[in-house]
Amino acid sequence: MLTEQFFNLLLDLDENWSVQDIAVNDDDEEVFIKVSYVGHQVREPDSKVMRGIYDHAPERKWRHLDTLQYKTYIQCRLPRVKTDDGNVITIIPPWASKHGRHSYLFECFAIDLLRVTKNQTKTAELLRCSFNVINRLMHASTQRGLARRDLDHQPLNHLSIDEKSFKKGHHYISVLSSPETGNIIDVVEGRSSKAVEELFDGALTTDQQKAVQTMSMDMWQAYRNVTQKKMPDAEIVHDRFHLVKYLNDAIDKVRRREVKSEEELKNSRYALLKNPQNLTQKQRLKFQAIQNANYQVSKAWQVRENFKDLFKQKPGKAEGFALFTQWTQNALGKGIKEVSKVIKTFKDHLAGVVNALVYTASNGMAERLNGKIQAVKCSGRGYRRFKNFRSAILFFHGGLDLYPLKRQ
Repeated sequence: MLTEQFFNLLLDLDENWSVQDIAVNDDDEEVFIKVSYVGHQVREPDSKVMRGIYDHAPERKWRHLDTLQYKTYIQCRLPRVKTDDGNVITIIPPWASKHGRHSYLFECFAIDLLRVTKNQTKTAELLRCSFNVINRLMHASTQRGLARRDLDHQPLNHLSIDEKSFKKGHHYISVLSSPETGNIIDVVEGRSSKAVEELFDGALTTDQQKAVQTMSMDMWQAYRNVTQKKMPDAEIVHDRFHLVKYLNDAIDKVRRREVKSEEELKNSRYALLKNPQNLTQKQRLKFQAIQNANYQVSKAWQVRENFKDLFKQKPGKAEGFALFTQWTQNALGKGIKEVSKVIKTFKDHLAGVVNALVYTASNGMAERLNGKIQAVKCSGRGYRRFKNFRSAILFFHGGLDLYPLKRQ
């Protein structure tokens, strides 16, 4: 009797429920807590009307938190009621959801453990359950979190969109995130215009789309086109790190062209591409020698540094356009074909490039989130199905309320 009272206390059951028996299977190290409904009336799940018990459903069991080293299950024949329409409905127990096979407490612990291990297989091993159980819990908690999320009360002034590789080859996902919260709003498979429209419409309402003031992105055409279509009032800001990367690539192309005839340029790649403050002593000496020799690659390097200096000015739009124009004229005057090609690309995306000088918005947070997505991908040893990948990304980095709410 003391054992039943002890488990009554642990389960925190009200006066209508009572632990009737405890069965132990020593061979399989399992404990079965047999619970019965002892009240005379029960509340109908939908109408909340109190009704007499019609009969009891067949016995079910729910996995609960372990009792010491023993796996523990709750067993119960749930009461059923008959509605005014003649339908027979099974009531929902206080320890689990309507169709759940696990108690709320077990699910909460599984969520906590999965967040720590970041691996579904390891979590399943620690909980001594199947991978499918953890996978289903992850999907269910992610969908629950998305249903609860209220973006109307989250900052949407600035958003970022970026791509991330999904599978080998040219398979990508598009990631919509909020730099202000550091959370991923949603992801979609692909980076076509159709996929981006699906991402925006699925994640944001029309009013929420109108609330976006700036959208940072790289120069992928589909991102720009769909943003202009769906958020015509939002300023497109091309990510400064991507812009500098274009100039870094130009520097490296010039170096590879000149190294064929200039011995001094051998083994100089990192000396030219790294930030000056990060150079080793050997790289600094190499860099200084290249600068003094006045190669085209050193001129290309100076073009990049001049461009980076524009971001320190924090200009308005008119001044930003003037500064960019002055920079392009100076850069084109160097007569470096690789640099001239980059400038043409920048001019084709003029508004977004100038906005990069004006606004502080960038894809810096999006790039950090991409690194976290890569960690999720590596921990799962890759994902064959996008559905699983999306759930894992949003589970770990969506900032969602994942936990089940215990019914009152």
